[in-house]
Amino acid sequence: MDKEIKGFIHSTENFGTVDGPGVRFVIFMQGCSMRCQFCHNPDTWSFKTNKMRTVCAEEILKEAERFRSYWGYDGGITVSGGEPLLQLDFLLDLFAKAKACGIHTALDTCGQPFTCQEPFFSKLNQLLAITDLILYDIKEINNIRHKSLTGLSNENILEFAKYLSEIKQPMWIRHVLVPTVTDFDEDLLALNTFIKTLKNVQKVEVLPYHTMGEFKWKELGLKYPLEGVKPPTQEQVGNACNLLQVNDY
Repeated sequence: MDKEIKGFIHSTENFGTVDGPGVRFVIFMQGCSMRCQFCHNPDTWSFKTNKMRTVCAEEILKEAERFRSYWGYDGGITVSGGEPLLQLDFLLDLFAKAKACGIHTALDTCGQPFTCQEPFFSKLNQLLAITDLILYDIKEINNIRHKSLTGLSNENILEFAKYLSEIKQPMWIRHVLVPTVTDFDEDLLALNTFIKTLKNVQKVEVLPYHTMGEFKWKELGLKYPLEGVKPPTQEQVGNACNLLQVNDY
């Protein structure tokens, strides 16, 4: 008998409307290697917490199915994080069972774990074959600023975006707009140039930075690195949307 695959989950949202098309059941996975300065869920970073849930695919799908009547034609499940690709085996099991039930599957990822090394690469391709949509979070196109913002390079993240383009995996690009951090015109123009090289982008979204997660940093005893940084104005968001040509998609 095969061993049951368990996943480590931070939380779920029953009526998500900003994490893919339609109304969605959103599963926030535990664990992330990046340390984004604007992260509103720093409590998802570590696997060493007694607040996370340990579940199997059948259990979480049963929970999701309770809300299926609200999803409409476009809805489904979205797995977010943390970083879902750190729990690849669980994702494979979950999405395979979801597809068997005719459920639309979306993966919200920053792509940071991407590598062509095995066994990750083969398992990733199995997952992509049963994933309907990738929500791809590009934090910063400038690698120096990306390292400062997240603690890690963006080189493999951009390589993963290129690979998703090669295999024609449907993808939405998302960019969190943080004043004085990720809103430099030259970077937004560079990001737009990069996106235009991809052949699979269906939508580009600008996500305005907010401070709603600041209290979590303090609860964890962490200094909030963007203290004093205010959310972008409508004009700043509009400028980013223009430079990223979001209306072209």
